[in-house]
Amino acid sequence: MKRKSFDELTFADDGMFQTVMKDPQISAELVERLLGVRVKQVAYPELEKAIEPYYTSHGMRLDVYLKDENKVIDVELQSYPQKALGKRMRYYQSMVDCDSLMKGQPYTKLKESYILFICKFDPFHDENKKGYGLPRYTFKNICSENNSVNLDDKCLKAVYKAKAYESVKDEKVRALLRFIQTDEPGEDDFSRRLSEFVEKAKKNEKFRKEYADMNLHDFDIMTEAAEQKAVETARNMLKLKVATLEQISQITGLTQDQVLDLQKELVAEPAPAN
Repeated sequence: MKRKSFDELTFADDGMFQTVMKDPQISAELVERLLGVRVKQVAYPELEKAIEPYYTSHGMRLDVYLKDENKVIDVELQSYPQKALGKRMRYYQSMVDCDSLMKGQPYTKLKESYILFICKFDPFHDENKKGYGLPRYTFKNICSENNSVNLDDKCLKAVYKAKAYESVKDEKVRALLRFIQTDEPGEDDFSRRLSEFVEKAKKNEKFRKEYADMNLHDFDIMTEAAEQKAVETARNMLKLKVATLEQISQITGLTQDQVLDLQKELVAEPAPAN
């Protein structure tokens, strides 16, 4: 699989996202916009923090990990679909809690915990693989028998679909998601600052070398390669008009929304010259 060249990198790309988020003020402002919580006296953001509590357990590497005296926040940016997002978030949550509670401390010392995923695709689908289309999915633990009963475990998981930015009412959130999805900062001050950070990073020779030496996880590489193959197959089937959108979705494993987007792209493409 061909990797992006350095000059093609955007804020949403692995490596660049983590580099820009090194700035504590940038990290705190992004979290405040998307979660609506203040992060006071942010410790220097730990990038790609590795948490491996036991040598026999499955370790993990977080994109950006923020802490203050009252809360811990994990921020992840996903540019392409990955399987079992819900279970991934569940595991991240458990490891973050293990990392934040020292041995011998009571459970009351557990900090407020936030797991924030920003996705450039719809992460949740119905039984027909059709995305639900929400710009944000928020999950809290409540009682099934009585929704007014909250477990009060001080844990929140939020997943944003950047592609749905147009339907977001909050102007600042909409502008940020638009930038993440399109790489166009527009007139939003924060998005423009992020864009400037990206361009500045591209001129940093140390970061250029780090990116050249960066080893992406083999599983993620294979996942993206499989996704590209599925897209190619779907495009060919759409061109040949050999199946319905639902059938193409079932054959390729893509969601119906993804197949529909490919169909729109094909319609918009200029006709080949005779």
